[in-house]
Amino acid sequence: MAEKTLPQIFKYVDQNVDSYKKLLKEAVAIPSVSCDAKYRDDCVRMVEWTQEKLKEVGARTELRDVGYQTIEGKEIKLPPVLVGVLGNDPKKNTICLYGHLDVQPALKSDGWETEPFELVERDGKLYGRGSTDDKGPVLGWLHAINAYKGIGEELPVNLKFVFECMEESGSEGLDALLIEKLKPEGFFNDVDYVCISDNYWLGTTKPCITYGLRGISYYFLEIECAKMDLHSGVYGGTVHEAMTDLIYLMNELVDKNGKILVTGMYDSVAPLTEAEKRLYTNIDFDTEAYRKSIAATRLAHNGDKEQILMHRWRYPSLSLHGIEGAAFQPGAKTVIPGKVIGKFSVRIVPNQEPEEVEKLVFDFINKKWAARGSPNKMRITAQSGRAWTENPDHPHYQAAARATRLIYHTEPDMSREGGSIPVTITLQEASGRNVLLLPMGAGDDMAHSQNEKINVRNYIEGIKLFAAYFYEVSKLAK
Repeated sequence: MAEKTLPQIFKYVDQNVDSYKKLLKEAVAIPSVSCDAKYRDDCVRMVEWTQEKLKEVGARTELRDVGYQTIEGKEIKLPPVLVGVLGNDPKKNTICLYGHLDVQPALKSDGWETEPFELVERDGKLYGRGSTDDKGPVLGWLHAINAYKGIGEELPVNLKFVFECMEESGSEGLDALLIEKLKPEGFFNDVDYVCISDNYWLGTTKPCITYGLRGISYYFLEIECAKMDLHSGVYGGTVHEAMTDLIYLMNELVDKNGKILVTGMYDSVAPLTEAEKRLYTNIDFDTEAYRKSIAATRLAHNGDKEQILMHRWRYPSLSLHGIEGAAFQPGAKTVIPGKVIGKFSVRIVPNQEPEEVEKLVFDFINKKWAARGSPNKMRITAQSGRAWTENPDHPHYQAAARATRLIYHTEPDMSREGGSIPVTITLQEASGRNVLLLPMGAGDDMAHSQNEKINVRNYIEGIKLFAAYFYEVSKLAK
């Protein structure tokens, strides 16, 4: 394939913008919320819809069963994982693409300015749940493939696809499929590279390529004082309340400046080297724009760029997320909850093993609980995923950088991310190949939040980026 083909592809993409928006609108309209059983049929519908789109570009596909899960005491079938293959030319490099088709819950009453499952275009932005996380990028891959077909050009690489619909709920069943089934079946034998587009630029103007992610250790801290909720006028002052115990324990976890108080939490964090420190200095990141994008009054660490990036990428953080069983509806409810479950997580970093972090947290909570001397029942459980880093000097990353420069006419930042995508490590281990994160969306896309969006520019230029990435990877030595 000649390099002059790329301008033809880019022209084709520009000519088909309306059809790309239309397809994203169809995808967003499917409320594939994986954490709620009532949307399970929609999750399956989303997988089947995507399967048809893969077939249309010529891929061989299959839906792989990954078993069952329990939600609210009921066992329900997990959505199937969509696996596909496009091309098997031994002379070409093969890329395995991962993406997810499920989304976070969303209601207009949560504070959305538009209906979350109706794609709405305003001021160059496409608003809708899943627009950037991760339906837009998944469709971006398909549009890039179609662009080659549209100009009559052969795709320069072979592709394999792993698209799931449970990422927002812990990718349940996926690891077992990848490691225990697809790997022994030889699915990864001819894979040369793995690419994921499920993250975002640091800011809003400059692209990046991501070589590291924090892991996550998520905790459920359960306190029970009674077998039912109690009337506070009748029982207040006579029982040891579960909520009081829970607030005490959660208040012991982190101080007002965000420092984790769990004993030993920082002991295994890798020391900061001069080379790494220079990396943070050179990265283009506007902390004031970052602050304004979330309407925060003030950032931690006095808004210092290097400290903000380091605490977002290379240091662990602890966040309190919510309390299950507590009164949260509007109005003055005076009940004493019989049982409450506090939810918090630690974002863990390279050198920290989830099992070690869990032990630190369990030991800390048990020690505080013993000192509390409460007669109530306490139980803490966790689910975790490891941190991930890759070599950003690998030829795969250099190919992605060349593709990025071609589209955006600037050098991409090599970045790490504060979030977690546990399947990244699983794909790395299953394939034994270099894994790269190639974001499409901007840093203010508000994934997981109200008014999630993707900029039209990011969507369309992202399709071109994916097409250029295919070309650049095709030039790498086999």
